[in-house]
Amino acid sequence: MASQAAIDTSGLTKAPTAVEALKNWYSNNPQTEEEDANPRDVSRAVLYSKDLWRAPFAEMRANAPINKVEDSFYGPYWNITSHKVIQHVEALPELFSSDISNGGITIAEPPEEREFDMPMFIAMDRPKHTGQRRTVAPAFTPAKMKDMEAEIRARTGEVLDSLPWDEEFDWVDKVSIELTTGMLAILFDFPWDDRRLLTFWSDWAGDVELTRARELEEKRREILFEMGGYFMQLWNQRVNAEPTPDLISMMIHSEAMNDMDFHEFMGNLVLLIVGGNDTTRNSMSAVAYGLTQFPEQRAKLQQNPDLIPNAVQEIIRWQTPLSHMRRTATEDTDLFGHEIKKGDKLILWYISANRDEEVFEDADQIIVDRPNARRNLSFGYGIHRCVGARLAELQLRVLLEEMAARRMQVDVTGPVERVHACFVHGYREMPVKISKY
Repeated sequence: MASQAAIDTSGLTKAPTAVEALKNWYSNNPQTEEEDANPRDVSRAVLYSKDLWRAPFAEMRANAPINKVEDSFYGPYWNITSHKVIQHVEALPELFSSDISNGGITIAEPPEEREFDMPMFIAMDRPKHTGQRRTVAPAFTPAKMKDMEAEIRARTGEVLDSLPWDEEFDWVDKVSIELTTGMLAILFDFPWDDRRLLTFWSDWAGDVELTRARELEEKRREILFEMGGYFMQLWNQRVNAEPTPDLISMMIHSEAMNDMDFHEFMGNLVLLIVGGNDTTRNSMSAVAYGLTQFPEQRAKLQQNPDLIPNAVQEIIRWQTPLSHMRRTATEDTDLFGHEIKKGDKLILWYISANRDEEVFEDADQIIVDRPNARRNLSFGYGIHRCVGARLAELQLRVLLEEMAARRMQVDVTGPVERVHACFVHGYREMPVKISKY
């Protein structure tokens, strides 16, 4: 049961959304796609919002799986595009750093004003990363997932039963956002009536395109400080209370996280909110979009619900809800014949690794019984593999199972609006109709 703590939200920013703010900025600052743009500069957001990313990655995997882009909006960076090399880099966290002090985990550079850094354990190196990750990991154990399944199933059923049949609606809003935001509210024991604030904050926190304009970056900072203030009230309400299973209480009662400063607290909130919201949200949207694209595979799944656990892995692979992570070289090194210099930025394109033809046959297809679907890198690899991966998989499995129990088929009925960014890979709007099969 979500907390009923009364927190005054009257002074909080609730509009515009990050999407609305970016659209307004783009309308006042039209961007022209350069005809001579480097085709290997796959940081360009247009490739993702217009669904044009497959060809440049396929070309790089075939001809230059490791290559350097010297000039981009985000500065010079190395493209790492193959499954094998990404695993290799992820397996060497001391050589290839995630730490915010070295540049962090996204292609966008941290703010020059270092007092605005928001450290989070995914953007830390060992040993600090280890202690903070261990603090929240108990919330995502197999035993904990088993305990949570009944509640997740009940909530999923309620959401599906609220949907209109044979009438168009937005799957992203009515299903994907509603389910993931509700799950976050439960994990944080967050006031239920305020749960859509989590979506609002997640979008402002996770959109790297906001770095294109200083005024948007400043607005983002203001909104995230408001988020931190809200959560600090929850912290203060629980700091002298008995331990409870929610994530805030876990932080309070851990040696690794109970003395975080405000910026580090905000950073870890951003990690947990974006990680728990954007990634699962966009995989849930891919359930509708991807299975519409491959009706024969959808029929196979409908006829054999035992394939659902494997289909979950395949949909996560096919969608790849976070396109990339960044690492920064801590010393000069040779990477499969390429001379990497200390300080070089390496972008690990999970979205490309999950299409690697050497690992996944017919990789652009959803194949619900693909034998090696679990080899996908959507959750990363090594010490930074997503701590909440089991929860994401559980939510998707339950969604597919509850759809099957209702013999619910979802068909996309019109153009979808995709996220205009090179980090979060997903959908803003998706018109659908549901019917019985």
